[in-house]
Amino acid sequence: MAEKETLTSTSTQSYNHTNRLALEHSPYLLQHAHNPVNWYPWGEEAFEEARKRDIPIFLSSIPLSLCHVMEVESFEDEEVAKLLNDWFVSIKVDREERPDVDKVYMTYVQALYGGGGWPLSVFLSPDLKPIMGGTYFPPDDNYGRPGFKTILRKVKSAWETKREMLVNSGAFAIEQMSEALSASASSNKLTSGVTQKALRMCAEQLARSYDPKLGGFGSSPKFPRPVEIQLMLYQSKKLEEEGKSSEAKKYLQMVLFNLQCMAKGGIHDHIGGGFHRYSVDEYWHVPHFEKMLYDQGQLANVYLDAFSITKDTFYSYAARDILDYLRRDMIGGEGEIYSAEDADSAEFEGATRKKEGSFYVWTSKEVEDIVGEFANLFNDHYYIKPSGNCDLSKMSDPHKEFKGKNVLIERNDASAMASKFGMSKDEYFEVLGTCRRKLFDVRTKRPRPHLDDKVIVSWNGLAISSFARASKILKGEPEGTRFTFPVVGCSPDEYLEVADKAASFIRRKLYNEQTQRLHHSYRNGPSKAPGFLDDYAFLISGLLDMYEFGGRTNWLSWAIKLQDTQDELFLDREGGGYFNTAGEDPSVLLRVKEDHDGAEPSGNSVSVINLVRLSSMVASSKSENYQRNAEHLLAVFESKLKDMAMAVPLMCCAADMLSVPSRKQVVLVGPKPNVEFNNMISAAHASYYPNKTVIHVDPSNNEDMEFWERNNENIAQMAKGSPAADKVVAFVCQNFTCSAPVTDPESLKALLDQKPAHTQK
Repeated sequence: MAEKETLTSTSTQSYNHTNRLALEHSPYLLQHAHNPVNWYPWGEEAFEEARKRDIPIFLSSIPLSLCHVMEVESFEDEEVAKLLNDWFVSIKVDREERPDVDKVYMTYVQALYGGGGWPLSVFLSPDLKPIMGGTYFPPDDNYGRPGFKTILRKVKSAWETKREMLVNSGAFAIEQMSEALSASASSNKLTSGVTQKALRMCAEQLARSYDPKLGGFGSSPKFPRPVEIQLMLYQSKKLEEEGKSSEAKKYLQMVLFNLQCMAKGGIHDHIGGGFHRYSVDEYWHVPHFEKMLYDQGQLANVYLDAFSITKDTFYSYAARDILDYLRRDMIGGEGEIYSAEDADSAEFEGATRKKEGSFYVWTSKEVEDIVGEFANLFNDHYYIKPSGNCDLSKMSDPHKEFKGKNVLIERNDASAMASKFGMSKDEYFEVLGTCRRKLFDVRTKRPRPHLDDKVIVSWNGLAISSFARASKILKGEPEGTRFTFPVVGCSPDEYLEVADKAASFIRRKLYNEQTQRLHHSYRNGPSKAPGFLDDYAFLISGLLDMYEFGGRTNWLSWAIKLQDTQDELFLDREGGGYFNTAGEDPSVLLRVKEDHDGAEPSGNSVSVINLVRLSSMVASSKSENYQRNAEHLLAVFESKLKDMAMAVPLMCCAADMLSVPSRKQVVLVGPKPNVEFNNMISAAHASYYPNKTVIHVDPSNNEDMEFWERNNENIAQMAKGSPAADKVVAFVCQNFTCSAPVTDPESLKALLDQKPAHTQK
């Protein structure tokens, strides 16, 4: 009774229903707090209730950012709610808060039906074994498919008449999946030749799926899968170093055209910056309008890579566009970076239903009224039409939801358009920026999509990486580069400050200094979920980038501590590789070794790269241990690298990084931070070179010297023996040999840009 009073007291009296989700922090769970369904969060209270009533559990899991059709059709329906409340214990899971729980039952559904997706709908026995599952169920029988109410009746009947068979079947499924998903390696390292073959095969397979007309790898719907772009850039660089310049150029051009098409497409928010989740059509035009932090961090990084290769400010502008969107709309008061913005929003204040894309689309009349004299120019540039422009493909708007509406897309060459309107290119871009600013100001008055202000450690790690890298890579922009709205045009140094604040928030709020463990997420306090493999791996990667791109040595020190904790919690010391969970929660029935590099890279792929980077920084037994763990990990996934390389593009890159005979080291010694140090570290990162490590040490800084004396005496000795105490000196080392010291950025760039001997012909 006391609990019921608590629930009522925390909710608004106008609601007809309030359930236990009203006490949760997750924005997604709170959205369901006033359903007539008596939802429980994942936890012992729900499990105990199912055991006590001896009834099955209905589990519904979905990311906040996906549309909530089942909620509207079924979970807000009184009849459906009565069936669920009478016959089941219903549990709601926020997939982003508890990816470990979602993974168990999504794997079951995928194994059962050969495919999965969200919403995830699974029925469980009281001991949490799956007994039946699927994804979306319509409320009523239709087109020969059973509706949700029919499913509920069938599961209830089966539980009453075939319980033993259901329970045994679920237990067997979990047992089989556990064996399949926790593979061990029979060897401690990959078979010779696998690495080169996997990298080549993945690049060739992607090249065969490439769309030369519209960009991207594969057909609609088109997802910006950054790991594919990373692999193609990596392979292009490798081919260039091997003297295969024509093949290298072919792969690079695919990537650059892909990035151009995405940035010009409707998947890019031209008014507010950042990228939507994916496009429903082959033109990168009409998107699913949600914006995810994990996309922004990864995409900013690949645009930064493209800029470092080409020096074309088109790509640096795209990277800034993403980072400035995050700074403006997605960062909290203490530097924490939020997770997502929803696809749906109300069309107008007071509307009872939300509609996808309402915040982002425009009628031609709205545009004309807002931008005034430049309406013709703006309409031509962004393909805006009175009838609406979602007509490029039959996939763009099959249900005519956007009739009369326009999703901005650039389809014309800017130079030709500037000539058409009698302007210089700079003037033309200034006009577009001014128009975008006017539209942005009007858009801010519209009802906004829901902001998921949950702070997820792994996704923050991806964003920290891009902010840190931008702080030095963007120093390569030509002096006098002009920026227009929504890009701010700030000093690149400001981006490192953003990374520093985000990392500091995680250390203060989501890290226990005593146990040296992370929490997974934060909203009004740390979540109950512990940190998962991705949280450790992605954050370590971000911290390494912070250090290598000029941050303090304490970030490198913390990365090493986190790697120790990751090894303690997740490493399979006998079988090799990392599990995605620590195995300490008995309610999570599977420990999976994740390998798929999808919308996010796998924790195992990122971990190999982290281990390679760490092993090139520290010395002796610790370095050897990192190498061994990386080799053993890759051996676990040998069959995937050999047979399904396209599923693991980042792991292909990671395997090649580990196989490189000697990683290049750039060691900077001198006082920091100052202008000279910033210029030298920017020079160290001026060119795209993924197989290098940048180390910087200030001989006058006690923290620096103590760290290197403890972790790599060779670096400490280089610092002590530096030929110029008042200058920043750079050494480029490879194969146990270091170059003569250089003290100016241009000399350092020249050293790093030297081609390998076999290509100098």
